[in-house]
Amino acid sequence: MRKLTFAAIAAVLTVVVYASCGNGTPKANLRSDVDTVSYAIGMAQTQGLKDYLVGRLGVDTAYMDEFIKGLNEGANAGDDKKKAAYYAGIQIGQQISNQMVKGINHELFGEDSTKTISLKNFMAGFISGTTGKGGLMTVDSAQVVAQNLMRSIKAKNLEKEFGPNKKEGEDFLKANAKKEGVKVLPSGVQYKVIKEGTGALPKDTSRVKVHYEGRLLNDSVFDSSYKRGQPTEFRANQVIKGWTEALVHMPAGSIWEVYIPQELAYGERQQGALIKPFSMLIFKIELLEVDPKK
Repeated sequence: MRKLTFAAIAAVLTVVVYASCGNGTPKANLRSDVDTVSYAIGMAQTQGLKDYLVGRLGVDTAYMDEFIKGLNEGANAGDDKKKAAYYAGIQIGQQISNQMVKGINHELFGEDSTKTISLKNFMAGFISGTTGKGGLMTVDSAQVVAQNLMRSIKAKNLEKEFGPNKKEGEDFLKANAKKEGVKVLPSGVQYKVIKEGTGALPKDTSRVKVHYEGRLLNDSVFDSSYKRGQPTEFRANQVIKGWTEALVHMPAGSIWEVYIPQELAYGERQQGALIKPFSMLIFKIELLEVDPKK
């Protein structure tokens, strides 16, 4: 018999139970092989169940009697489609309460537990989308609206916490642009030539080989191919926008110090432990080779 565990269940909880009506534990009577296999299957199916109930469904084990009550009702509903629909609604409603809303709140507001989305409006949208009736937008347009507004709301909340990073970067770039040898590209990326190369100029689709070191305004180094002891290869358009902008102006053989505004780096996203939201970045970039055919 194939082994099943509740840890692998993503949506619908299916339990094979031979039970009489009632809210307690039915009394087993193993008079035949079918009786015994029925009991054994029921027992085997519970492997990992309690952990699943607690960890995934948020069930408090102090209320296991209520779980058994619902379990018996569900198992004895048989092919009653009305009851099946009701129990499915209960289950998904619990997932909305215990998983979806909590996850969305954390995504939008981080650790600020004082803020939450509107459950009323969430349910209005969820039910309209499920029934296909009375929606204020289509499901496809809702996806676009949700993504755009989630990013905007996250950015506003992050800016309250990490706004100083943004201001510090802007002040640095404003002063840096006036320094001798610093050039400014149309995008706002700044660079200073350490060594001028004479090789090929990459396109944004060119494959390049580079050595580099990245640091923050406080001179903390967050990444370095030099420390790893080998250069890295990639297409010029497969990195942050500030890198691409610098590379397509940089002849092979060049070594530049490049100053990238936060909006052309990672913007409101945190990258690893060191790069906080709205951080401008400084790179030493050594363009070793350009292969426009790859």
